Amino acid sequence: SIMAYGVYKSTEEFEEQLAQYTGSKYAVTLDNMSNGLFLALYYEKHVNKSIVGDSIIIPNRTYPSVPCEIIHAGLKVKWDKNHPQVSKGKLTGAYQLKGSNVWDSALTFSADMYKPSSHMCVSFTGPFKHFKLSKGGAILTDSLKAYHWFKRARYSGRRECSYHDDNFDMIGWNFYMMPELAARGLLLMNQFYNQDGTKKHQEDLALPYPDLSKFKIYEK
Repeated sequence: SIMAYGVYKSTEEFEEQLAQYTGSKYAVTLDNMSNGLFLALYYEKHVNKSIVGDSIIIPNRTYPSVPCEIIHAGLKVKWDKNHPQVSKGKLTGAYQLKGSNVWDSALTFSADMYKPSSHMCVSFTGPFKHFKLSKGGAILTDSLKAYHWFKRARYSGRRECSYHDDNFDMIGWNFYMMPELAARGLLLMNQFYNQDGTKKHQEDLALPYPDLSKFKIYEK
């Protein structure tokens, strides 16, 4: 139907704009960035099988959902207590989840920020982000295989058609970004461009986070 097509269209257009601004080939929007980290890690561990070890190394000061998603994806957390991007209790910018090609980019959103061959997870949730969408996130990737998998994984394994017409052959999750948020995101993209059409560069954010290595719950 035209209505269903319109719903997918706004999401697709927002994703195209995100990819164009950040310099990635593809962008897949989600209901939040934590689910992006989970999907990217799950894909590397269980689908692409590119994660060889069983542990992922992250800064000991980061947002608490990061170790949660590593554990949900079937991996173990190791802490880097001397991470170069942590200073005086604050984390600055994007960092790689070492042992994977996944990046936590909650504190970076800027022109041509994408790092080749990575799955960069960006956040639009909360009052401190450059892109204030109230809720939401995206995975930036240059892998066509990963892009197709992420698109269906976030959508209960569905293709973008009526579920009466679909052929169900994949287990997925309900991580889809609400289309009205994608439509709003599309309107807000203008703030990241100058009047002459050139892309604006944003400074990396720095936020204070607790020392998560103190908490036993993450030692799974």
